[in-house]
Amino acid sequence: YFKRLILTAVADLGWSQPTLIQEKAIPLALEGKDLLARARTGSGKTAAYAVPVIQRILASKQSVREQDVRALILVPTKELGQQVQTMIRQLTAYCSRDVRVADITGKADLSAQRPILMEKPDVVVGTPSRVLAHLNAQNLALHSSLETLVVDEADLLFSFGFEADLKNLLCHLPKIYQSFLMSATLTEDVQALKELLLHNPVILKLQGSQLPDSSQLQQYSIKCEEEDKFLLVYTLLKLRLVQGKTLVFVGAVERCYRLKLFLEQFGIPACVLNSELPIQSRCHIITQFNQGFYDYIIATDEQSLADPTAAPQATAGKGKKKKKGTERGGSKGPPDKEYGVSRGVDFQNVANVINFDFPTAVESYIHRVGRTARADNPGTALSFISHTELGLLSEVEEALTGDNADSVLKPYEFKMEEIEGFRYRCRDAMRSVTKQAVREARLKEIKQELLNSEKLKTYFEDNPRDLQLLRHDKDLHPAVVKPHLRNVPDYLVPETLRGALNPLSNRRRKKRKEKPKPDGVVKSKFKVRLWETF
Repeated sequence: YFKRLILTAVADLGWSQPTLIQEKAIPLALEGKDLLARARTGSGKTAAYAVPVIQRILASKQSVREQDVRALILVPTKELGQQVQTMIRQLTAYCSRDVRVADITGKADLSAQRPILMEKPDVVVGTPSRVLAHLNAQNLALHSSLETLVVDEADLLFSFGFEADLKNLLCHLPKIYQSFLMSATLTEDVQALKELLLHNPVILKLQGSQLPDSSQLQQYSIKCEEEDKFLLVYTLLKLRLVQGKTLVFVGAVERCYRLKLFLEQFGIPACVLNSELPIQSRCHIITQFNQGFYDYIIATDEQSLADPTAAPQATAGKGKKKKKGTERGGSKGPPDKEYGVSRGVDFQNVANVINFDFPTAVESYIHRVGRTARADNPGTALSFISHTELGLLSEVEEALTGDNADSVLKPYEFKMEEIEGFRYRCRDAMRSVTKQAVREARLKEIKQELLNSEKLKTYFEDNPRDLQLLRHDKDLHPAVVKPHLRNVPDYLVPETLRGALNPLSNRRRKKRKEKPKPDGVVKSKFKVRLWETF
Protein backbone atom coordinates (compact mmCIF):
# COMPACT_ATOMS: atom_id res chain seq x y z
CA TYR A 1 0.00 0.00 0.00
CA PHE A 2 2.74 2.47 0.98
CA LYS A 3 4.79 1.57 -2.10
CA ARG A 4 1.78 2.44 -4.21
CA LEU A 5 1.54 5.88 -2.55
CA ILE A 6 5.19 6.61 -3.40
CA LEU A 7 4.82 5.33 -6.96
CA THR A 8 1.75 7.51 -7.47
CA ALA A 9 3.75 10.57 -6.40
CA VAL A 10 6.58 9.51 -8.72
CA ALA A 11 4.10 9.26 -11.60
CA ASP A 12 2.81 12.75 -10.81
CA LEU A 13 6.38 14.03 -11.17
CA GLY A 14 6.47 12.56 -14.68
CA TRP A 15 9.25 10.07 -14.01
CA SER A 16 8.57 7.14 -16.33
CA GLN A 17 11.97 5.46 -15.97
CA PRO A 18 14.55 5.51 -13.14
CA THR A 19 17.95 7.02 -13.82
CA LEU A 20 21.00 4.76 -13.55
CA ILE A 21 21.84 5.82 -9.98
CA GLN A 22 18.21 5.30 -8.93
CA GLU A 23 18.04 1.89 -10.59
CA LYS A 24 21.20 0.69 -8.83
CA ALA A 25 20.95 2.44 -5.45
CA ILE A 26 17.29 2.04 -4.45
CA PRO A 27 17.19 -1.81 -4.37
CA LEU A 28 20.46 -1.94 -2.40
CA ALA A 29 19.22 0.70 0.04
CA LEU A 30 15.97 -1.19 0.58
CA GLU A 31 18.06 -4.29 1.46
CA GLY A 32 19.63 -2.27 4.28
CA LYS A 33 23.05 -1.77 2.70
CA ASP A 34 25.25 1.25 3.39
CA LEU A 35 26.03 3.10 0.16
CA LEU A 36 28.85 5.24 -1.15
CA ALA A 37 27.57 6.51 -4.50
CA ARG A 38 29.32 8.65 -7.05
CA ALA A 39 27.22 9.83 -9.94
CA ARG A 40 27.49 13.01 -11.91
CA THR A 41 25.41 16.04 -11.09
CA GLY A 42 21.88 16.02 -12.45
CA SER A 43 21.67 12.23 -12.41
CA GLY A 44 18.90 11.98 -9.78
CA LYS A 45 20.89 11.31 -6.59
CA THR A 46 18.38 13.09 -4.34
CA ALA A 47 15.52 10.79 -5.29
CA ALA A 48 17.88 7.80 -5.15
CA TYR A 49 18.15 8.17 -1.36
CA ALA A 50 14.82 9.90 -0.68
CA VAL A 51 12.68 7.02 -1.94
CA PRO A 52 14.24 4.32 0.32
CA VAL A 53 14.30 6.76 3.29
CA ILE A 54 10.56 7.38 2.91
CA GLN A 55 9.75 3.72 2.44
CA ARG A 56 11.74 2.71 5.53
CA ILE A 57 9.94 5.33 7.65
CA LEU A 58 6.55 4.08 6.45
CA ALA A 59 7.56 0.49 7.22
CA SER A 60 8.77 1.43 10.72
CA LYS A 61 5.48 3.13 11.51
CA GLN A 62 3.69 -0.14 10.87
CA SER A 63 5.25 -1.63 13.99
CA VAL A 64 6.20 1.44 16.07
CA ARG A 65 3.57 4.16 16.23
CA GLU A 66 5.62 6.56 18.37
CA GLN A 67 6.53 9.78 16.56
CA ASP A 68 10.29 10.36 16.36
CA VAL A 69 13.13 11.59 14.16
CA ARG A 70 14.08 8.59 12.04
CA ALA A 71 16.18 10.13 9.26
CA LEU A 72 18.83 12.87 9.21
CA ILE A 73 19.95 14.39 5.90
CA LEU A 74 23.10 16.51 6.06
CA VAL A 75 23.68 19.03 3.28
CA PRO A 76 26.46 21.61 2.80
CA THR A 77 24.29 24.53 1.65
CA LYS A 78 20.97 26.12 2.54
CA GLU A 79 19.81 26.13 -1.07
CA LEU A 80 20.34 22.39 -1.30
CA GLY A 81 18.53 21.94 2.04
CA GLN A 82 15.40 23.62 0.70
CA GLN A 83 15.65 21.60 -2.50
CA VAL A 84 15.85 18.31 -0.58
CA GLN A 85 12.86 19.29 1.56
CA THR A 86 10.84 20.10 -1.56
CA MET A 87 11.75 16.77 -3.16
CA ILE A 88 10.69 14.78 -0.08
CA ARG A 89 7.41 16.67 0.13
CA GLN A 90 6.73 15.90 -3.52
CA LEU A 91 7.46 12.20 -2.99
CA THR A 92 5.22 12.11 0.11
CA ALA A 93 2.33 13.98 -1.50
CA TYR A 94 -0.01 11.03 -0.76
CA CYS A 95 1.35 10.21 2.70
CA SER A 96 2.25 13.65 4.08
CA ARG A 97 0.54 12.90 7.40
CA ASP A 98 2.74 9.84 7.89
CA VAL A 99 6.07 11.38 6.83
CA ARG A 100 6.85 14.91 8.01
CA VAL A 101 10.02 16.73 7.01
CA ALA A 102 11.66 19.81 8.55
CA ASP A 103 14.41 21.91 6.99
CA ILE A 104 16.49 23.67 9.68
CA THR A 105 19.21 25.09 7.43
CA GLY A 106 17.84 28.66 7.65
CA LYS A 107 19.31 31.50 9.70
CA ALA A 108 16.41 31.62 12.16
CA ASP A 109 17.31 31.57 15.87
CA LEU A 110 17.57 28.16 17.50
CA SER A 111 14.68 29.14 19.77
CA ALA A 112 12.49 29.85 16.73
CA GLN A 113 13.19 26.39 15.29
CA ARG A 114 12.81 24.59 18.62
CA PRO A 115 8.98 24.17 18.36
CA ILE A 116 9.40 22.51 14.95
CA LEU A 117 11.87 19.97 16.35
CA MET A 118 9.80 19.40 19.49
CA GLU A 119 7.12 17.92 17.21
CA LYS A 120 9.73 15.32 16.19
CA PRO A 121 9.49 15.38 12.38
CA ASP A 122 10.32 12.06 10.71
CA VAL A 123 13.03 13.63 8.53
CA VAL A 124 15.35 16.48 9.52
CA VAL A 125 17.37 18.29 6.85
CA GLY A 126 20.21 20.57 7.93
CA THR A 127 23.85 21.54 7.72
CA PRO A 128 26.21 19.81 10.20
CA SER A 129 26.78 23.00 12.19
CA ARG A 130 23.05 23.71 12.51
CA VAL A 131 22.17 20.15 13.52
CA LEU A 132 25.00 20.09 16.08
CA ALA A 133 23.81 23.39 17.58
CA HIS A 134 20.32 21.95 18.10
CA LEU A 135 21.76 18.75 19.58
CA ASN A 136 23.84 20.74 22.07
CA ALA A 137 20.79 22.87 22.93
CA GLN A 138 18.84 19.63 23.49
CA ASN A 139 16.24 20.67 20.92
CA LEU A 140 16.96 17.47 19.03
CA ALA A 141 17.73 13.91 20.15
CA LEU A 142 18.95 11.21 17.77
CA HIS A 143 20.76 8.65 19.94
CA SER A 144 17.79 6.30 20.28
CA SER A 145 15.56 6.93 17.26
CA LEU A 146 17.76 7.54 14.21
CA GLU A 147 17.55 4.83 11.56
CA THR A 148 19.07 6.50 8.47
CA LEU A 149 21.83 9.06 7.95
CA VAL A 150 22.33 10.67 4.53
CA VAL A 151 25.26 12.89 3.64
CA ASP A 152 24.51 14.69 0.38
CA GLU A 153 27.30 16.30 -1.65
CA ALA A 154 29.71 14.61 0.74
CA ASP A 155 32.86 15.95 -0.89
CA LEU A 156 31.77 19.54 -0.22
CA LEU A 157 31.27 19.23 3.54
CA PHE A 158 34.98 19.29 4.35
CA SER A 159 35.72 22.14 1.91
CA PHE A 160 33.00 24.21 3.63
CA GLY A 161 34.70 23.73 7.00
CA PHE A 162 32.26 21.19 8.48
CA GLU A 163 34.88 18.56 9.39
CA ALA A 164 34.92 19.32 13.14
CA ASP A 165 31.13 19.71 13.33
CA LEU A 166 30.62 16.40 11.57
CA LYS A 167 32.94 14.51 13.90
CA ASN A 168 31.30 16.03 16.99
CA LEU A 169 27.87 15.20 15.60
CA LEU A 170 28.73 11.50 15.37
CA CYS A 171 28.85 11.30 19.17
CA HIS A 172 25.09 11.98 19.26
CA LEU A 173 24.16 9.14 16.90
CA PRO A 174 23.21 5.56 17.83
CA LYS A 175 25.62 2.69 17.32
CA ILE A 176 23.62 1.13 14.50
CA TYR A 177 22.09 3.04 11.61
CA GLN A 178 22.07 2.90 7.81
CA SER A 179 24.23 5.46 5.98
CA PHE A 180 24.26 6.90 2.47
CA LEU A 181 27.09 9.07 1.14
CA MET A 182 26.20 10.75 -2.14
CA SER A 183 28.67 12.76 -4.19
CA ALA A 184 29.57 13.79 -7.72
CA THR A 185 33.29 13.23 -7.06
CA LEU A 186 35.22 10.83 -4.84
CA THR A 187 37.95 12.82 -3.10
CA GLU A 188 40.25 12.01 -0.17
CA ASP A 189 37.75 13.79 2.10
CA VAL A 190 35.01 11.43 0.98
CA GLN A 191 37.27 8.46 1.74
CA ALA A 192 37.77 9.86 5.24
CA LEU A 193 34.00 10.20 5.66
CA LYS A 194 33.58 6.64 4.47
CA GLU A 195 35.74 5.37 7.34
CA LEU A 196 33.76 7.42 9.86
CA LEU A 197 30.21 6.71 8.75
CA LEU A 198 29.91 3.55 6.67
CA HIS A 199 29.98 -0.14 7.57
CA ASN A 200 30.90 -2.51 4.74
CA PRO A 201 29.36 -0.19 2.14
CA VAL A 202 28.47 -0.98 -1.43
CA ILE A 203 30.43 1.45 -3.60
CA LEU A 204 28.69 2.65 -6.75
CA LYS A 205 30.88 4.46 -9.28
CA LEU A 206 28.44 5.22 -12.05
CA GLN A 207 29.26 6.90 -15.37
CA GLY A 208 32.95 6.89 -16.23
CA SER A 209 32.84 10.57 -17.09
CA GLN A 210 31.97 13.19 -14.52
CA LEU A 211 30.32 15.20 -17.31
CA PRO A 212 28.11 14.08 -20.22
CA ASP A 213 29.84 13.30 -23.52
CA SER A 214 30.02 15.66 -26.49
CA SER A 215 26.77 14.39 -27.97
CA GLN A 216 24.93 15.99 -25.04
CA LEU A 217 27.31 18.66 -23.70
CA GLN A 218 29.32 20.93 -25.98
CA GLN A 219 32.31 22.52 -24.19
CA TYR A 220 34.20 25.44 -25.69
CA SER A 221 36.95 27.83 -24.66
CA ILE A 222 38.00 31.17 -26.09
CA LYS A 223 41.14 33.08 -25.20
CA CYS A 224 40.41 36.69 -24.30
CA GLU A 225 41.66 39.28 -21.84
CA GLU A 226 39.68 41.47 -19.43
CA GLU A 227 38.20 44.05 -21.82
CA ASP A 228 37.46 41.40 -24.44
CA LYS A 229 35.50 39.38 -21.85
CA PHE A 230 33.03 42.23 -21.40
CA LEU A 231 32.91 42.90 -25.13
CA LEU A 232 32.27 39.25 -25.92
CA VAL A 233 29.58 38.63 -23.29
CA TYR A 234 27.76 41.81 -24.36
CA THR A 235 27.82 40.72 -28.01
CA LEU A 236 26.76 37.14 -27.30
CA LEU A 237 23.77 38.21 -25.21
CA LYS A 238 22.68 41.32 -27.12
CA LEU A 239 22.86 39.71 -30.56
CA ARG A 240 21.16 36.57 -29.16
CA LEU A 241 24.05 34.33 -30.20
CA VAL A 242 23.54 32.62 -26.84
CA GLN A 243 19.91 31.61 -26.47
CA GLY A 244 18.06 30.05 -23.58
CA LYS A 245 18.54 30.19 -19.82
CA THR A 246 22.15 30.96 -18.98
CA LEU A 247 24.31 30.89 -15.85
CA VAL A 248 27.30 33.25 -15.88
CA PHE A 249 29.96 32.42 -13.29
CA VAL A 250 32.47 35.02 -12.09
CA GLY A 251 35.22 34.88 -9.51
CA ALA A 252 33.95 37.31 -6.84
CA VAL A 253 30.76 38.98 -5.64
CA GLU A 254 32.09 42.40 -6.61
CA ARG A 255 32.50 41.06 -10.16
CA CYS A 256 28.84 39.97 -10.18
CA TYR A 257 27.66 43.54 -9.71
CA ARG A 258 30.23 44.97 -12.09
CA LEU A 259 28.94 42.67 -14.83
CA LYS A 260 25.28 43.31 -13.95
CA LEU A 261 25.72 47.11 -14.13
CA PHE A 262 27.64 46.73 -17.38
CA LEU A 263 24.81 44.69 -18.97
CA GLU A 264 22.21 47.16 -17.63
CA GLN A 265 23.77 49.81 -19.88
CA PHE A 266 22.57 47.79 -22.87
CA GLY A 267 19.14 46.89 -21.53
CA ILE A 268 20.09 43.29 -20.69
CA PRO A 269 18.46 42.33 -17.34
CA ALA A 270 20.20 39.79 -15.12
CA CYS A 271 19.93 38.52 -11.54
CA VAL A 272 22.82 38.33 -9.10
CA LEU A 273 23.02 35.39 -6.71
CA ASN A 274 24.94 36.98 -3.86
CA SER A 275 25.87 35.05 -0.71
CA GLU A 276 25.13 38.20 1.33
CA LEU A 277 21.43 38.08 0.38
CA PRO A 278 18.94 36.34 2.69
CA ILE A 279 18.38 32.65 2.03
CA GLN A 280 14.71 33.31 1.18
CA SER A 281 15.76 35.74 -1.55
CA ARG A 282 18.33 33.35 -3.00
CA CYS A 283 15.88 30.47 -3.13
CA HIS A 284 13.19 32.72 -4.61
CA ILE A 285 15.61 33.78 -7.37
CA ILE A 286 16.35 30.13 -8.18
CA THR A 287 12.64 29.22 -8.16
CA GLN A 288 11.71 32.05 -10.52
CA PHE A 289 14.67 31.28 -12.78
CA ASN A 290 13.42 27.69 -13.03
CA GLN A 291 9.93 29.00 -13.83
CA GLY A 292 11.28 31.10 -16.70
CA PHE A 293 11.06 34.59 -15.15
CA TYR A 294 14.70 35.35 -15.96
CA ASP A 295 17.11 34.26 -18.67
CA TYR A 296 20.40 35.22 -17.00
CA ILE A 297 21.84 34.65 -13.53
CA ILE A 298 25.29 35.95 -12.54
CA ALA A 299 26.86 34.03 -9.67
CA THR A 300 30.01 33.00 -7.89
CA ASP A 301 30.57 29.46 -6.66
CA GLU A 302 31.83 27.87 -3.46
CA GLN A 303 35.50 28.20 -4.38
CA SER A 304 35.33 31.97 -3.95
CA LEU A 305 33.12 31.89 -0.87
CA ALA A 306 34.40 29.05 1.30
CA ASP A 307 37.23 31.25 2.62
CA PRO A 308 36.93 34.92 1.61
CA THR A 309 40.34 35.81 3.03
CA ALA A 310 42.28 32.94 1.49
CA ALA A 311 44.75 33.70 -1.25
CA PRO A 312 43.84 32.23 -4.65
CA GLN A 313 45.75 29.33 -6.09
CA ALA A 314 49.19 30.19 -7.25
CA THR A 315 49.30 31.18 -10.88
CA ALA A 316 50.82 34.22 -12.45
CA GLY A 317 48.56 37.21 -12.43
CA LYS A 318 46.34 35.98 -9.61
CA GLY A 319 47.12 39.04 -7.54
CA LYS A 320 44.01 40.71 -8.91
CA LYS A 321 41.87 37.96 -7.46
CA LYS A 322 43.40 38.52 -4.05
CA LYS A 323 42.47 42.17 -4.20
CA LYS A 324 38.90 41.22 -5.03
CA GLY A 325 38.77 38.93 -2.04
CA THR A 326 39.86 41.83 0.16
CA GLU A 327 37.10 44.02 -1.23
CA ARG A 328 34.61 41.29 -0.58
CA GLY A 329 35.84 40.86 2.96
CA GLY A 330 35.30 44.56 3.61
CA SER A 331 31.67 44.47 2.59
CA LYS A 332 28.70 44.72 4.88
CA GLY A 333 28.66 41.33 6.58
CA PRO A 334 30.69 38.23 5.66
CA PRO A 335 29.59 35.92 2.87
CA ASP A 336 27.40 33.02 3.92
CA LYS A 337 29.68 30.00 4.17
CA GLU A 338 26.69 27.70 3.78
CA TYR A 339 25.95 29.13 0.33
CA GLY A 340 26.65 27.27 -2.88
CA VAL A 341 25.41 27.86 -6.40
CA SER A 342 27.49 25.56 -8.55
CA ARG A 343 26.93 22.59 -6.24
CA GLY A 344 23.78 20.59 -5.63
CA VAL A 345 21.24 23.27 -6.52
CA ASP A 346 18.83 22.03 -9.17
CA PHE A 347 18.73 24.74 -11.81
CA GLN A 348 16.23 23.45 -14.35
CA ASN A 349 16.56 23.54 -18.14
CA VAL A 350 19.79 25.55 -18.19
CA ALA A 351 20.87 25.80 -21.81
CA ASN A 352 24.26 27.44 -21.27
CA VAL A 353 26.98 27.98 -18.69
CA ILE A 354 29.46 30.80 -19.29
CA ASN A 355 32.63 30.84 -17.23
CA PHE A 356 33.28 34.59 -17.40
CA ASP A 357 36.12 33.98 -14.92
CA PHE A 358 37.65 30.52 -15.19
CA PRO A 359 37.31 28.38 -12.02
CA THR A 360 40.40 27.82 -9.88
CA ALA A 361 39.96 24.04 -9.51
CA VAL A 362 38.94 21.09 -11.68
CA GLU A 363 36.12 20.13 -9.28
CA SER A 364 34.70 23.63 -9.47
CA TYR A 365 34.69 23.48 -13.28
CA ILE A 366 32.88 20.13 -13.22
CA HIS A 367 30.18 21.39 -10.88
CA ARG A 368 29.72 24.70 -12.66
CA VAL A 369 29.34 23.05 -16.05
CA GLY A 370 27.22 20.34 -14.46
CA ARG A 371 24.41 22.90 -14.06
CA THR A 372 23.62 22.36 -17.76
CA ALA A 373 23.06 19.16 -19.79
CA ARG A 374 21.23 17.62 -16.83
CA ALA A 375 19.28 14.38 -17.22
CA ASP A 376 18.89 13.94 -21.01
CA ASN A 377 18.81 17.65 -21.93
CA PRO A 378 21.53 19.14 -24.18
CA GLY A 379 23.73 21.98 -22.99
CA THR A 380 26.66 24.22 -23.86
CA ALA A 381 29.56 25.48 -21.75
CA LEU A 382 31.75 28.39 -22.84
CA SER A 383 34.84 29.44 -20.88
CA PHE A 384 36.70 32.73 -21.26
CA ILE A 385 40.43 32.14 -20.76
CA SER A 386 42.98 34.86 -20.02
CA HIS A 387 46.72 34.25 -20.45
CA THR A 388 47.10 33.78 -16.67
CA GLU A 389 44.54 30.95 -16.68
CA LEU A 390 46.10 28.74 -19.35
CA GLY A 391 47.60 26.48 -16.67
CA LEU A 392 44.17 25.94 -15.10
CA LEU A 393 42.72 25.19 -18.54
CA SER A 394 45.38 22.50 -19.06
CA GLU A 395 44.48 20.89 -15.71
CA VAL A 396 40.80 20.75 -16.62
CA GLU A 397 41.47 19.34 -20.09
CA GLU A 398 43.80 16.71 -18.66
CA ALA A 399 41.23 15.63 -16.06
CA LEU A 400 38.37 15.44 -18.55
CA THR A 401 40.42 13.67 -21.19
CA GLY A 402 41.43 11.08 -18.60
CA ASP A 403 37.76 10.17 -18.12
CA ASN A 404 36.43 10.57 -21.64
CA ALA A 405 38.37 11.59 -24.71
CA ASP A 406 35.30 13.35 -26.14
CA SER A 407 34.82 15.63 -23.11
CA VAL A 408 37.49 18.18 -23.98
CA LEU A 409 37.12 21.91 -24.46
CA LYS A 410 37.13 22.81 -28.14
CA PRO A 411 38.21 26.25 -29.37
CA TYR A 412 35.23 28.54 -29.88
CA GLU A 413 35.52 29.68 -33.48
CA PHE A 414 34.54 33.31 -33.08
CA LYS A 415 36.08 36.14 -35.10
CA MET A 416 36.66 38.94 -32.62
CA GLU A 417 37.44 41.38 -35.45
CA GLU A 418 33.80 41.16 -36.60
CA ILE A 419 32.58 42.76 -33.37
CA GLU A 420 35.32 45.38 -33.19
CA GLY A 421 32.70 48.05 -34.01
CA PHE A 422 31.08 47.40 -30.61
CA ARG A 423 34.26 48.10 -28.66
CA TYR A 424 33.69 51.84 -28.27
CA ARG A 425 30.24 51.10 -26.82
CA CYS A 426 31.78 48.58 -24.44
CA ARG A 427 34.34 51.13 -23.25
CA ASP A 428 31.66 53.80 -22.94
CA ALA A 429 29.61 51.51 -20.70
CA MET A 430 32.61 50.47 -18.60
CA ARG A 431 33.46 54.09 -17.81
CA SER A 432 30.09 54.38 -16.06
CA VAL A 433 30.61 51.25 -13.97
CA THR A 434 32.91 52.70 -11.33
CA LYS A 435 33.92 51.14 -8.01
CA GLN A 436 31.56 53.54 -6.26
CA ALA A 437 28.68 52.47 -8.53
CA VAL A 438 29.39 48.80 -7.84
CA ARG A 439 29.50 49.40 -4.08
CA GLU A 440 26.24 51.36 -4.14
CA ALA A 441 24.51 48.70 -6.26
CA ARG A 442 25.60 45.98 -3.90
CA LEU A 443 24.33 47.78 -0.80
CA LYS A 444 21.12 48.83 -2.52
CA GLU A 445 20.20 45.28 -3.46
CA ILE A 446 21.03 43.92 0.00
CA LYS A 447 18.78 46.55 1.60
CA GLN A 448 15.97 45.82 -0.87
CA GLU A 449 16.15 42.07 -0.35
CA LEU A 450 16.34 42.37 3.44
CA LEU A 451 13.19 44.48 3.34
CA ASN A 452 11.44 41.97 1.10
CA SER A 453 12.65 39.01 3.13
CA GLU A 454 11.92 40.24 6.68
CA LYS A 455 9.34 43.03 6.77
CA LEU A 456 7.19 41.65 3.96
CA LYS A 457 7.48 37.98 4.89
CA THR A 458 4.10 37.87 6.64
CA TYR A 459 2.44 39.80 3.83
CA PHE A 460 3.73 37.39 1.17
CA GLU A 461 2.58 34.42 3.23
CA ASP A 462 -0.95 35.84 3.16
CA ASN A 463 -0.71 37.00 -0.47
CA PRO A 464 1.37 34.40 -2.37
CA ARG A 465 0.33 35.77 -5.77
CA ASP A 466 2.07 39.06 -5.01
CA LEU A 467 5.28 37.14 -4.40
CA GLN A 468 5.19 36.06 -8.04
CA LEU A 469 5.38 39.74 -9.01
CA LEU A 470 8.54 40.29 -6.98
CA ARG A 471 11.39 40.29 -9.47
CA HIS A 472 15.12 40.22 -8.82
CA ASP A 473 16.46 41.32 -12.21
CA LYS A 474 15.37 44.97 -12.05
CA ASP A 475 17.92 47.66 -12.93
CA LEU A 476 19.88 48.94 -9.95
CA HIS A 477 20.94 52.11 -11.83
CA PRO A 478 23.72 53.46 -9.60
CA ALA A 479 25.77 53.73 -12.79
CA VAL A 480 25.03 56.47 -15.33
CA VAL A 481 22.80 54.83 -17.95
CA LYS A 482 23.11 56.12 -21.51
CA PRO A 483 19.91 55.32 -23.42
CA HIS A 484 21.56 55.14 -26.85
CA LEU A 485 23.53 52.03 -25.78
CA ARG A 486 20.33 49.96 -25.54
CA ASN A 487 19.76 49.99 -29.31
CA VAL A 488 21.94 48.21 -31.84
CA PRO A 489 22.28 50.07 -35.18
CA ASP A 490 22.22 47.85 -38.28
CA TYR A 491 25.61 49.08 -39.44
CA LEU A 492 27.29 47.60 -36.34
CA VAL A 493 25.90 44.11 -36.88
CA PRO A 494 28.33 41.90 -38.87
CA GLU A 495 27.16 41.05 -42.38
CA THR A 496 27.12 37.34 -41.57
CA LEU A 497 24.58 37.89 -38.79
CA ARG A 498 22.23 40.52 -40.21
CA GLY A 499 19.84 38.14 -41.95
CA ALA A 500 19.61 35.81 -38.97
CA LEU A 501 19.32 38.52 -36.33
CA ASN A 502 16.96 40.99 -37.99
CA PRO A 503 14.64 39.35 -40.49
CA LEU A 504 12.70 42.65 -40.54
CA SER A 505 15.20 44.19 -42.95
CA ASN A 506 14.35 41.61 -45.62
CA ARG A 507 10.63 41.73 -44.92
CA ARG A 508 10.48 45.49 -45.24
CA ARG A 509 11.74 45.29 -48.80
CA LYS A 510 9.11 42.71 -49.69
CA LYS A 511 6.44 44.73 -47.94
CA ARG A 512 6.82 47.63 -50.34
CA LYS A 513 5.90 45.40 -53.26
CA GLU A 514 3.01 43.67 -51.48
CA LYS A 515 -0.51 45.01 -50.95
CA PRO A 516 -0.69 47.04 -47.71
CA LYS A 517 -2.17 45.24 -44.69
CA PRO A 518 -4.39 46.75 -41.97
CA ASP A 519 -2.41 49.02 -39.64
CA GLY A 520 -3.25 47.02 -36.55
CA VAL A 521 -1.88 43.77 -37.96
CA VAL A 522 1.34 45.29 -39.20
CA LYS A 523 2.05 47.12 -35.95
CA SER A 524 1.33 44.06 -33.87
CA LYS A 525 3.68 41.86 -35.86
CA PHE A 526 6.34 44.54 -35.90
CA LYS A 527 6.26 44.88 -32.13
CA VAL A 528 6.56 41.15 -31.63
CA ARG A 529 9.46 40.90 -34.06
CA LEU A 530 11.21 43.90 -32.61
CA TRP A 531 10.96 42.43 -29.10
CA GLU A 532 12.31 39.06 -30.26
CA THR A 533 15.20 40.73 -32.05
CA PHE A 534 16.33 43.14 -29.37
